[in-house]
Amino acid sequence: MVVPPIGEVDLGQVFRALADPLRRAVVVELAADASDGERACSSFPMPVAKSTKTHHWRALREAGLIVQRDAGNGTFVRLRRAEFEQQFPGLLATLTALTR
Repeated sequence: MVVPPIGEVDLGQVFRALADPLRRAVVVELAADASDGERACSSFPMPVAKSTKTHHWRALREAGLIVQRDAGNGTFVRLRRAEFEQQFPGLLATLTALTR
């Protein structure tokens, strides 16, 4: 699953990905985990069809916010916190503060 290098991440695309409340909730949940651990995609409450979930994961990945990894029957996701903090200082902290 291709993720853009952090230097090629477009802030407009990031904001478009975060405009959706389900995707924004995923990023906020991931940002709340200070250990930056991976989580199973299935562990996020998304009351939508599987095809719509796939769309949401792709939007977050293509925006450069997350990295996904396939493992057997599951897919795992991790926030690109360190890279985002370097490229866009304070963005994730601001997002988290505004969402609470």
